[in-house]
Amino acid sequence: MSQWTREGRGTRESRGEAAPSFVLRWVVLGFAFSLMFLPGCRKDAGAPQIEVTVQAGRPEQGPIAAQITADAILTPLAQAAIEPKISAPVKKFYVQRGARVKTGQLLAVLDNNDLTAAALDNKGAYMAAQAAYAAATKAQVPEDMLKAESDFAEAQANLELNESIVKSRKQLFQEGAIPGRDLDTAQAALVQAQAAYNAAKTHLDSARSVSRTAALETAQGQLTSAEGKYKGAEAQVNYSEIRSPIDGVVTDRPLFAGETAAAGAPLITVMETSILIAKTHIGQSLAQQLKVGSEAQVHVPGLTDPITGKVSLISPALDPGSTTIEVWIKIENKTGTLKVGTPVKISLTGASVLQAWKIPNSAVLTGEDGSKSVMVVGSDGAAHRKPVTLGITDGEDVQVKSGLTPSDRVITGGEYGLDEGTKVKVGPAGDDSNSSDAKGGGDQ
Repeated sequence: MSQWTREGRGTRESRGEAAPSFVLRWVVLGFAFSLMFLPGCRKDAGAPQIEVTVQAGRPEQGPIAAQITADAILTPLAQAAIEPKISAPVKKFYVQRGARVKTGQLLAVLDNNDLTAAALDNKGAYMAAQAAYAAATKAQVPEDMLKAESDFAEAQANLELNESIVKSRKQLFQEGAIPGRDLDTAQAALVQAQAAYNAAKTHLDSARSVSRTAALETAQGQLTSAEGKYKGAEAQVNYSEIRSPIDGVVTDRPLFAGETAAAGAPLITVMETSILIAKTHIGQSLAQQLKVGSEAQVHVPGLTDPITGKVSLISPALDPGSTTIEVWIKIENKTGTLKVGTPVKISLTGASVLQAWKIPNSAVLTGEDGSKSVMVVGSDGAAHRKPVTLGITDGEDVQVKSGLTPSDRVITGGEYGLDEGTKVKVGPAGDDSNSSDAKGGGDQ
């Protein structure tokens, strides 16, 4: 910058003059402000407002029934994952996957040669115990009792004999017919006879009350122990035979003959699929509208028409995780068309009202706080919001408990985005022509 330029600028600033760019900015702002007062730029209050075409109708009165919809999974009526109680190679399978079986039918056999041998050995021990028990109860115990009774009778007779001898010798001794030593000998023999009698009586009493009972219990215990071992060995043999606990269809058989089946691992799975159960979870308030035996429609992917089922169970307790109630829908499946594990949709009919004021679900607006309202066409041809209290819904219509009158024209289409007081006209969907007629024949 030359010294002239610097000096010139300093002289202009010293005189208080504004820079050219600053002056230009003020000129532009002044011009824009003046445009606001030009007659052609003011909004004409008398110009017609643009009307929005909506669809409207009055509330209808009639019956309505709540339709409850939920997702469900098809499960079998009964299922058995059969697990062997022993680990052994599979000797033979008698069924294939898809085979229909009956309760008690033999499905497979595991290798059981060692188990059969053990059962045979225990059977022999059991038979021997039976023979020992018979001998103890029919021979040994009665013989011991008979001997004890015989010894007691002999001791008793000997005692009575010695008592009579002592008595007679006392009389003879008093008469002086025998010496005193003969009486002493007789009395000593009596003491010995009394001791023998007491011993025989004690043995007999013991044989009657203790020995006989103990001998019988010992023989019975040995027999019971042998029988238990034999039945246990037979049970092990039975464990090697895999039988179906239910009627149904074999849905899984993961092993082949010769492979080892592990105890506790499923060997064959059987399901009863002639009747299926669609299990679902619904809210408590909805479940209270249902009862066992209520009809339900089950929509299966791939099938055009829904299948009719019936509610077979409503859980008496809430699920602790989801706080919902489990509901079972029983479905006939005799042809086997439906498959276990298929996700389906169910539709249930809940509570119903015979004379209800109802409007289409499409007319209901939901606020951020969950409040419900509708837009109505006022007498001034403008849209106005009205809060409403709703009841049950059948999926298309919803019951209005309060907030509307039969004469209200409820906007059922085109109400989204409308502000309070927006001018509207009632017409078919897609009619965007401007008209000030918001009344008349547009009611649906």
